[in-house]
Amino acid sequence: QVKLVESGGGLVQAGGSLRLSCAASGRTFSSYAMGWFRQAPGKEREFVATINWSGSNTVYQDSVKGRFTISRDNAKNTVYLQMNSLKPEDTAVYYCATRNSRYVAVAVKEYDAWGQGTQVTVSS
Repeated sequence: QVKLVESGGGLVQAGGSLRLSCAASGRTFSSYAMGWFRQAPGKEREFVATINWSGSNTVYQDSVKGRFTISRDNAKNTVYLQMNSLKPEDTAVYYCATRNSRYVAVAVKEYDAWGQGTQVTVSS
């Protein structure tokens, strides 16, 4: 059974930075793509970023391009989301997810295991 545990969320002022981590277990981490999603109150869960099995391919939501960076350390079974120049509209619960494929995907339905989420709050 796959287990994903996010950490690194918190409260930060606009313009600040946070780094989220997601530790994975129960699946051969290096064989599968990973993704980060977020969900703000009253809104649907939305795609943020995804990375393929080797880290050679990444895709971002347009609103975070140039500010967020997804990366992975297969030796540590961990995926990261470095978030810079944070804006109040980035406030949400952030979730990491994995899918049963090596390749990236942006749709929520393409992912079959999810973490419990970590809150990110950006104050203006």
